[in-house]
Amino acid sequence: MDKKFMERAIELSRKGMNEDAGGPFGAVIVRDGKIISEGWNMVTSENDPTAHAEVTAIRKATKKIKDFSLAGCEIYTSCEPCPMCLAAIYWARIDKIYYANSKRDAAKIDFDDAFFYKELDKPKNKRTIPIKQMMRKEALEVFGEWKKKGDRVEY
Repeated sequence: MDKKFMERAIELSRKGMNEDAGGPFGAVIVRDGKIISEGWNMVTSENDPTAHAEVTAIRKATKKIKDFSLAGCEIYTSCEPCPMCLAAIYWARIDKIYYANSKRDAAKIDFDDAFFYKELDKPKNKRTIPIKQMMRKEALEVFGEWKKKGDRVEY
């Protein structure tokens, strides 16, 4: 844990906000005591609802190191990650998360993730957005091909 990395994440949250890139969120990814990538919220400037600070930093880090795994890295983020960002952090295999503002702090400025947490806990047939399974048999064929593929890259 290093205060200078969190200071940088907070600085990026302010920078992105003041440049009208998106909401007041910043993140840095650190490996071996050095920042390997930085990100800030770019949802409104990129018209991309997935362009949160953490996801932006993950995308830059994986491109830089040319690997989809960020094992051995830590992320410093100006706010507790939302469900999407938390999932992305897990998929990226980041070792540790440090955050400044809490999800409750974010809710107080109208960035409330509670809806998403509640939706994910509901049975599929009770969610706000309808979700229906279809063509499973056809899709399972592709999964079978993947399972047999000798040169697949596990992740």
